[in-house]
Amino acid sequence: MLGWLRPFMGRLWSAPAKGLLRLGIHPNAVTIIGTLGVVFGACFFFPRGGVWLFWGVLFITFFVVTDMLDGTMARLSGKSSRLGAYLDSTLDRVADAAIFGALVWTFRVDEPATALAALLCLTLGSFVPYARARAEGLGIDAKGGIAERSDRLVIGLLATALVGLGLPLWVLTWVLYLLAVAAAVTVVQRTLIVMRENAKDHRLATPGDAVSARQADVAEGDTTAR
Repeated sequence: MLGWLRPFMGRLWSAPAKGLLRLGIHPNAVTIIGTLGVVFGACFFFPRGGVWLFWGVLFITFFVVTDMLDGTMARLSGKSSRLGAYLDSTLDRVADAAIFGALVWTFRVDEPATALAALLCLTLGSFVPYARARAEGLGIDAKGGIAERSDRLVIGLLATALVGLGLPLWVLTWVLYLLAVAAAVTVVQRTLIVMRENAKDHRLATPGDAVSARQADVAEGDTTAR
């Protein structure tokens, strides 16, 4: 849903990316530092509750945007690699676990409904990238859906910040439940893409299979005649 912002963000981060590259900083280092910042921000600020939720979101947002910065650095420097792609994808899962896991911990005693909503976001959200990765492993492009990671992250953090500024907690609770549902729908959408591509493969393979079967029968008949 927010994917259309990526070209704009890439241009926005071009200047700082070039500056970091001139300092000799590797894109993978930015990826790792960004993840560590998110983990620290979520685990340090969120459990304190109240206005600390807002400050935590500001801290986390600063490091979340490095997800764009490291990619821009890799493209500009020509240092894109399989290791970089692996780190980017894997550490995204670590960051998500820290954010939603910290919310679970924060509200686990006094607000169990909110904690459950955060847990569902964490659990169902983890299936979204897995569905895409598994499809790509089969040669199928299954990205997209109503709630990609960036969508869920932006909306979830925004709701957390607003509650930290004084909005009632039910706002965050219901936003988290809706994000969990959206994640589940996204998994279904990606599954449907795989099913559709599988049906295409089956239709394409069927005529060939029939021809091969006939050829095998002819060959067997020829052998028998001899």
